Amino acid sequence: MHDNPDLSAEPEYAIARRFRGFLPVVVDIETAGFEPHKHALLEIAAVPVHLDEQGYFYPGETVSAHVEPFPGAKFDARSLEFNGIDPHHPFRFAKPEQEALESIFKPIRKLVKQEQCSRAILVGHNPAFDLGFLNAAIERCKIKKQPFHAFSTFDTATLAGLAYGQTVLARAVMAAGLGWDNAEAHSAVYDAEKTAQLFCKIVNRWDKNIGVPYIDSDL
Repeated sequence: MHDNPDLSAEPEYAIARRFRGFLPVVVDIETAGFEPHKHALLEIAAVPVHLDEQGYFYPGETVSAHVEPFPGAKFDARSLEFNGIDPHHPFRFAKPEQEALESIFKPIRKLVKQEQCSRAILVGHNPAFDLGFLNAAIERCKIKKQPFHAFSTFDTATLAGLAYGQTVLARAVMAAGLGWDNAEAHSAVYDAEKTAQLFCKIVNRWDKNIGVPYIDSDL
């Protein structure tokens, strides 16, 4: 570990070295159930993580889309009741699945290249759920060049359990002093933005109090 948490002293593209060549992008997905190949993907939001001149991480600009259910998709009434989404509401202004994914992937690909990272890595609260639905949608749409690592993730539930003793997103966010609005929760945008704030606060807290990890470029 370095004693000084200031990554600004490093050459440019420090974010790539901090996370072994990966660009953290927080993703939240709202769905019509729990089975990625069966239930519809309905909302997706992504928040890239940036690094400021003082070496602190902060959430970037959110990109999001409402998604049309894919042909033959199933709907679990309990899931729809939980997230409050009407999949067929005309004012959702939903996009076809492939168009929605590309609207998310395009700016992420640009940032990956800009930061000289090898790939984006999905950050999520219990991210296996989000990555499972994302990969199923990528498979349906036959997207060959998707920006995310196919199986590796950063889990804020685990990180929050370590940092704050909380694993439920709302409780972890409140324990971190970030504030939580139950009326806004369970939308992809709100949950992604709160998860991004939580991830950045935990990493910044680690780097300040423990130290920035030394990354051996030969490994």
